[in-house]
Amino acid sequence: MAKGKNNIKKIAVFTSGGDAPGMNAAIRAVVRTALNYGAEVYGVIRGYDGLINGDFIKLDSKSVGGIIQRGGTILQSARSKEFRTKEGRQKAYDNLVAERIEAIIAIGGDGTFTGANIFTQEFGIPTIGVPGTIDNDLYGSDATIGYDTAMNTVVDAIDKIKDTAGSHNRLFFVEVMGRDAGFIALNTGIATGAEAILIPEKVTYIEDLVITLKRNKRKGKSSAIIIVAEGDDSGGAYELASKVKEVDNSYSTRVSILGHMQRGGSPTLADRVLASQLGFYAVEALFLGHKSEMVGIINGKLAYTSMELAIKQNADISTELLRLARILSI
Repeated sequence: MAKGKNNIKKIAVFTSGGDAPGMNAAIRAVVRTALNYGAEVYGVIRGYDGLINGDFIKLDSKSVGGIIQRGGTILQSARSKEFRTKEGRQKAYDNLVAERIEAIIAIGGDGTFTGANIFTQEFGIPTIGVPGTIDNDLYGSDATIGYDTAMNTVVDAIDKIKDTAGSHNRLFFVEVMGRDAGFIALNTGIATGAEAILIPEKVTYIEDLVITLKRNKRKGKSSAIIIVAEGDDSGGAYELASKVKEVDNSYSTRVSILGHMQRGGSPTLADRVLASQLGFYAVEALFLGHKSEMVGIINGKLAYTSMELAIKQNADISTELLRLARILSI
């Protein structure tokens, strides 16, 4: 056991925002690591709403057995309007004091960390963030929990769509998640051989897309797949398909919105290991005296990032992958 600055006896853990495959693995790691340090762990049901309502459940080693392979989150998740108010946060703090809970581990994304950062500033309770979001858009970790699983789900779906696209000589616009970031679209587009990949980080020009499609048709391609991140400036897959048809209506087009299926399913090996590592590191961070920080892994090593920086500094899309995607789609 590492020597630490804090002698914490009770820790609360919760999941907040959109669920991500691997959250359960992180919860499991938090509980069993805390027990190793001699601390008790209380799960908070439905995130910040659970803090406000005092909805706590004591977790032990047995209660987190058999969950590492399960998608979703056993603690459930929610977005809380009341926690955005000072009165709501005061209720949450009073409930923690009543339960003698001394620290929090928050598993989620930027909204989760925004709330946790404010909460720590107001009440001083140590909070550590664990990045759990399929979008992979948090600064301070090479990957976030759920990202790998979501990409594999998308690749599986697109492979199936390509089968039917080829059978009917169709142009498919496939929309994937990514309101503010195009990580899922870019990587799955490369992995599935998409003819074009449209992401929020780049301006979409309809005329250029049509030129690409015509070039590929002249080369003998009978079908095409266009990957569209939901936050692309074209307005999404349906809007994009409509705009392309206005310029060139010679294509038999279809639209497929993959939607929330990307958040579900059993986590991949990569997500199970990442979630286990980050849950472990989060507990150790508390005992070492860290607060208002996110734990992450960069180049295979543990990294601490202030929650404020993790939220404000966007993770960067790889320009090399963008170049690769353009060349390989020729």
